Amino acid sequence: MAKIRQDAWSKENDLLLADTVLRHIREGSTQLRAFEEVGDKLNRTSAACGFRWNAIVRDQYQQAIEIAKKQRKERKRVQFKQKGSSETHEAEQKYTGKPQTAPSQPAAITHNQAAPDHAAMTLDDVISYLQGLKANDGLQLENERLEGEADRLRSENEDLKKQLANLQRKHEMVNEDYQSLIQIMDRARKMVAFQGEEQNPSSFRMDKNGNLEKIAK
Repeated sequence: MAKIRQDAWSKENDLLLADTVLRHIREGSTQLRAFEEVGDKLNRTSAACGFRWNAIVRDQYQQAIEIAKKQRKERKRVQFKQKGSSETHEAEQKYTGKPQTAPSQPAAITHNQAAPDHAAMTLDDVISYLQGLKANDGLQLENERLEGEADRLRSENEDLKKQLANLQRKHEMVNEDYQSLIQIMDRARKMVAFQGEEQNPSSFRMDKNGNLEKIAK
């Protein structure tokens, strides 16, 4: 079925994307496979998941990414050491012609033979696992810190909007008062001019042709 989901990403979606990508990094997989896995779970395309990771989510998990890369490096080193030990064991067996007994496992690991993947667990694996738990705790704390920061910014934004609205109202009141003052001053100027004309009335006389002419004072 075609993946057509285009709604907004939720915090849970972002957390799922981050956890999946970090897990693939630790396991030595590619981010593209992580995007495909998340896309299957969220009914989104891998391209949409990749864009969300690169544009929004990745910057929030830089420290966790570095830890995951170190865990991947340690994982490869342990695998390489185990492979080398196995090849050495096979070479000794071939050279002597005698089967070599497998190295004894620590008692704590032997007791967990029935649990999957626990039999081959080494001290390095335990350290990597504990580091992964610590990284997840760090991600949770970082997520909580970012949520608190977002709430604070939203509150500041609301306060700024209220202040802006108050300033706009005050500006309108000042503008109205200014226009009223201009009108009052204009009326006062006209009244002074009119009173001046009344105090200095002009005199007229009729000429020989019957026309009125102003008499200069």
